[in-house]
Amino acid sequence: MNLFKSTLLAAGMLVSTSMMAIKVHTIGDSTMATYSESTTVTRGWGQMFQQFFTDAVTVNNRAKSGASSKSFYEEAAYWESVKKQIQPGDYVLIQFAHNDEKNDGMDGDEVKAYYESIGDQAKADATDYRGTTASGTYKEYLRKYVEETRALGATPVLVGAICRKFFTGSTIRRNGRHDLGDDFSLLTASGIKEGNKVGEDDHTYDYPYQMRLVADEMGVSYIDLTTATKELYESYGDAKANELLFDGDGSTHTSAMGATLIARLCAQLLQKQGILTEYINLTSDLSVNPSKADLGEAYKGQTVVKEFQISGFDLQPAEGNVTITASKGLQVSADGESYSGSISMSYKEGNMIGTFYARCEFAEEGPINEEITVTSGDKTITIPVTGTSIVLEGGVPVQAYWRLEKDDECEVTGPMNTLGQSYSGMTLQKYSAPNTNTTWPEWTGFDASRKTQRNVIEGESWPAGEIDEVSTRYIEFAVQPAKGTTLKVDSMSMFVCGCGGNGMCCKIYYSKEENFANPVNIFEMKSMPANNMQYVCSMPVLSVNEGETLRIRVYPWYNNAATGKTICLSDVTIHGIAVDSTTGISSELTQLPCARFTTAQTAQCARTCVPDLTSLRRNMLTERLKQLKFYIKTISKQL
Repeated sequence: MNLFKSTLLAAGMLVSTSMMAIKVHTIGDSTMATYSESTTVTRGWGQMFQQFFTDAVTVNNRAKSGASSKSFYEEAAYWESVKKQIQPGDYVLIQFAHNDEKNDGMDGDEVKAYYESIGDQAKADATDYRGTTASGTYKEYLRKYVEETRALGATPVLVGAICRKFFTGSTIRRNGRHDLGDDFSLLTASGIKEGNKVGEDDHTYDYPYQMRLVADEMGVSYIDLTTATKELYESYGDAKANELLFDGDGSTHTSAMGATLIARLCAQLLQKQGILTEYINLTSDLSVNPSKADLGEAYKGQTVVKEFQISGFDLQPAEGNVTITASKGLQVSADGESYSGSISMSYKEGNMIGTFYARCEFAEEGPINEEITVTSGDKTITIPVTGTSIVLEGGVPVQAYWRLEKDDECEVTGPMNTLGQSYSGMTLQKYSAPNTNTTWPEWTGFDASRKTQRNVIEGESWPAGEIDEVSTRYIEFAVQPAKGTTLKVDSMSMFVCGCGGNGMCCKIYYSKEENFANPVNIFEMKSMPANNMQYVCSMPVLSVNEGETLRIRVYPWYNNAATGKTICLSDVTIHGIAVDSTTGISSELTQLPCARFTTAQTAQCARTCVPDLTSLRRNMLTERLKQLKFYIKTISKQL
């Protein structure tokens, strides 16, 4: 009997283990990262990876824009937070190289130390520490990832970085394949020597080659996505690859189509090596990603848009149409602009890779249960779409408002504390209008003379070669609930622009996490037009509990080496309601403090007062009426 029981127990354990979900964690840089469909057309291949697995696998894409093998490991927000999510039996795919190439193949810390040793602090401050040496510090960090992944009982897989679209004629040239052998810099005893070159058979400065050596050394699988993407881009040619596979902004970041094809290539290469074979889904049939959509929570009256990728390979017939139909509470669109209850998308040559959008108005309070049906011939895919419409009621309205016209003082109305404004790698230049020809959204009523806060990189020299955010360079605004309260944040907004010429870039995120490990992107714009104030507004459903801090960070960079370029900020606003943290109601909050103070002061209440709720509501209503009048005027002109 005991033996029988033991056998049953063992069998049960096997079944249980086989049914356990496997996670595939992807770590890397911006070419792998997840992007917000509401802010950019850029997509990372890790974002598209899930559709090529069965439901037994969950892809946890933790790639970070701007990350190198060094920065992802050294900055506590990233690798340390990923390790907490890794379970025995999981897989970790590791792709780095793009940002490791900073400093032309030299290690950033070593270059910084050299400039400090010769007393050139300005160049030391301007040095990008993320860079590694291909055959040195790059390999050291790869070994760390492998060792620590294995220590957690998971399987590491090294992935060669996808190519940059650097064509010479019909082929991707050497530096596009992350081999800097044609032009690299050396740190020597006598200083930095630039413009060095070695032969094609010398792989000292070839990052994917050096990654393969680490794989061989440590007995780790190596996925040669570098060669695979080289062949992919070359099969399209420079012009077509640029049109179809890339995001229209340079030679590094991909569109939805490019990211989908690369994700499929990676799945194919995994399968060829016998990795996760039984879980990989490379069916030639149509598939939709995501296969189910949770729109999350939104406020009653708010409209939410969700992006879907549809793909199919070797379809029969080789030419045809796909019909996408939405249930009553949804509308669909092929371009994200024109919506209807049903759309048709065509394909030819047996392949389809496309994008469609679903729009849902959260009209009534409560749960939303809708569906999208995708039909091609006798093939039908049903995609459930869920969400929850909520009403934000009760509580005391609160608002933190940084006007940023003459100082960094914050006006706080209601029971909210602010940590003020802070800088990392950036500094205040002055308060001034961006330019005499500055333009603001018409509904604001602001003219070109209105002053803003001008901010500049430390040292005032923007470095060359930056194609994405730098995690250690940002401007931050932060708030906390007052004691005994919970903040229900319903909007965050600001104005932002570049000054001193076109080309300023920035991303804006928010997070409640102390280490800012999993921020939410609310704005992204590359090569902003100079002196053109962009309105940024997000309406999250967000609770900030007592003891938590809500942070908004602006990450700026410039698209070339330059001086005299600044990023201008104005009217940073965080709005919501405060409720009692224990009861969830507002009856005890009628006499809570509000404050006005600068960042030099502590986040303590300066005085006790009754919030001027009538004035606050009136001001918000006035701003919304201005917007409405502007939209009505615009529509009337179009008609």
